[in-house]
Amino acid sequence: MSTNDKLIFIMIDGLRFDTAVDNMGYLHHLVEKGQASRFKVISEVPSMSRPLYEVLLTGTPPYQNGITSNQIVRGSKEESIFHLTSENGLKNATASYHWVSELYHSAPFNPMTDRIKLDGNGAIQNGMFYWEDHYPDTHLFADANYMKTSIDPDFLYIHSMNVDDDGHKYTADSAGYRNRVIAVDVMLASILPDWIEEGYQIIISADHGMNKDGQHGGTTKEDREVPLFVISSKLEAGIYEQEVPQLQIAPLLCKLLNIQPSPAMQELTIPGLTEGL
Repeated sequence: MSTNDKLIFIMIDGLRFDTAVDNMGYLHHLVEKGQASRFKVISEVPSMSRPLYEVLLTGTPPYQNGITSNQIVRGSKEESIFHLTSENGLKNATASYHWVSELYHSAPFNPMTDRIKLDGNGAIQNGMFYWEDHYPDTHLFADANYMKTSIDPDFLYIHSMNVDDDGHKYTADSAGYRNRVIAVDVMLASILPDWIEEGYQIIISADHGMNKDGQHGGTTKEDREVPLFVISSKLEAGIYEQEVPQLQIAPLLCKLLNIQPSPAMQELTIPGLTEGL
């Protein structure tokens, strides 16, 4: 695989679209200078975490995949991006919340045995997992950089939780929530330049938003509207006004990785793509 097919997907749990637009200065610097594109994504419902992890990574809706609430603790029955990369001879790795391990590695999660997986086998070939929502994003991105450096994956999935955690603690209409979004943007400003220089494509998005009650799960724009930033030569830079269904994320990942999507995924219709498979 050429370096420009390698992909890092950063999923910032609980990041609202409008909060990202107002507070993520570094990412918008990249957009303004023609280095990145920005879209508004409309999440599937219910706008809850575990169902939307499955949506993002398999491209299938909850009624089909059966992951319809956070209380369903079992492995996925769908073909995820982890499965597809493994089947196509690519290396994958992740630094993620433990629900990702439960969906694509082993359920239920056992912190004593499932925290670190580095054997290169299975759908998730290499993973480092945390299980407390306040696990610092600073530590998470250090975990992710270790995986990138030591594994040299073709696909690296990074799942950040502190924005969601502070949204639940303080609500979306709070300094705590907005300041946490700024803190993530500052971390990205410290990390992404090196990753971009190394030739990685980068996607940044979210599962769901956050409302004024410090919750999510419903159908409002506060619950469902999330950002999508793409840094890739395969997609023209700029701000796109066309709203993107969240089911488009998984086939977009396949497109950028230069692999065929699963039969269950939608046909890719995101505008601005510059290359065919």
